[in-house]
Amino acid sequence: MTELYPSPSPSTGLSRRSTLLAGGGSALLLGLGLTGCRSAVSESSSAPQETDGKPKRGGILNLAINADFVPGLLFAQSGQSLQQRLIYNTLTRYDDDLTPKPELATSWTYAKDGRSITLKLRDDVTFHDGRPFTADDVIFAVKNLQNPVRAAQLRSTAATVNGFEKRGDHELVLKLAHPVNNLFDLFEFMIITDEKTVEDAVTGKKLIGTGPFRLKKWSPGSGLSLTRNDTYWLPDRPYLDGVELRVIPQADALISSLRSGQSQLSFHVPGKSLGVVKSEPKLKITDYDTGAGAIYLGVNTTVAPLNDKTVRQALAWAIDRDRLLAQTLGGYGLASAAPWPRSSPAFSEAHRTHYTHNPGKARELLRSAGHSKLELPLLHIALPGETAIAESIQYDLKQIGVHTTLEPTDGATAQKKLISQQMPALWSMGHGFAQVQPSTLAVSAYPFNEAKNTSKYRSAAYTEVVQEAWTKPETTAAEANALHEKISGILLDEAFIIDLVVRGQVQVNADRLHGVALNKFSYLNLDDAYLV
Repeated sequence: MTELYPSPSPSTGLSRRSTLLAGGGSALLLGLGLTGCRSAVSESSSAPQETDGKPKRGGILNLAINADFVPGLLFAQSGQSLQQRLIYNTLTRYDDDLTPKPELATSWTYAKDGRSITLKLRDDVTFHDGRPFTADDVIFAVKNLQNPVRAAQLRSTAATVNGFEKRGDHELVLKLAHPVNNLFDLFEFMIITDEKTVEDAVTGKKLIGTGPFRLKKWSPGSGLSLTRNDTYWLPDRPYLDGVELRVIPQADALISSLRSGQSQLSFHVPGKSLGVVKSEPKLKITDYDTGAGAIYLGVNTTVAPLNDKTVRQALAWAIDRDRLLAQTLGGYGLASAAPWPRSSPAFSEAHRTHYTHNPGKARELLRSAGHSKLELPLLHIALPGETAIAESIQYDLKQIGVHTTLEPTDGATAQKKLISQQMPALWSMGHGFAQVQPSTLAVSAYPFNEAKNTSKYRSAAYTEVVQEAWTKPETTAAEANALHEKISGILLDEAFIIDLVVRGQVQVNADRLHGVALNKFSYLNLDDAYLV
């Protein structure tokens, strides 16, 4: 058995990778440069900054969001997940080097064969209703994600847990059907919720967790009202008295709310509008180096002629990614034909530029497939920024003879269609999961899932390489990178998901707000946040 936490001290010179290799290799989360870290490119506000000697207590933080909380997608990893870490906790959290750190789990020990992990849990945690947190709650959390009704995108990883051994109320052994290298992705993703009220949680009636804030009220269409959890396990936290997540779908109104001081924080200012924000001396912009997922064009491979990969490749060559980035995102992001951010071990410049804007080549490929003109629907989320993206795609496709009819759809409906594989011929949305262990994308994200994806694409070769990358113990970075190369090669060649831009993760906050942090899945952490 090898203890994985506490981590080696900096003086040992051991990297996180070498620490995990010591655990038998099967626990490997490859790449210290993985883009799961939430470091800020500009000013970082991830740690409390003292004012008059210490952080200030009190105040209500108003957070402007562009879409409402959807309780039915609580466990699915939807596009609106900011509230997760405010109400709930997770077992672990990554630091900026992707080293897992304690949250509700205080330490862990991996078996040498990678077939089990022993977790020691905090013994001083209570749920919002006063009930003590125990190992039974972790067991339920895992089984809850294994339930297909929850539509959890990390269900495949949760499903590898096929046994539990309790050693008292605060020690638990998770037994695995086979080794996986993204178990800590699961631990950071998996919110710990109350079993007795979980059905009320997915309808929005009750959200009972162990987190720093309690649900005061959910007003559908308006947002969430949260109040301080006075019995939070972290001493003297949170500093804030409460948080208001206010739905402001229109970009102009959202920006006005920030500029007037009615809101103090938002992650939903469109990139092309950030120039206006920059001129405000009391607002700060933080550009996180992990990005906020990727914008992509989805393709239903069962709709003719999109069942021909030559046609799909033509679409990939048609899109002007650089113009899309500049005009719709204000330059915040990375034009890329592959899903990976720069800091992912799967990233390569060759993959990023595999498809560039080449309408002549796109038309040539269409002609070679026997087509000169196509009429196709294009679903998109009915928000101003997403509509602008869809219109940009529509314009580029029209230049090669592919005429699209836009189908604006509300976010909740679009997500349900994504999950249930009911998308039309084309759709434009965003995806995550490229910011953590690369295998997680291909075994978890709905658009890419090798077993069941929204494009209805299946390939024995794709399944084989994804399963190998997910379960095979890797002893060298070269071996891991070879598998990532194969996955990327299939994604680019088959083009059932056409990646366009890695979107920038941009935070806008009032200069009197300090201590804001995000985890790898864009869960907002306000444990240390305060207003001055």
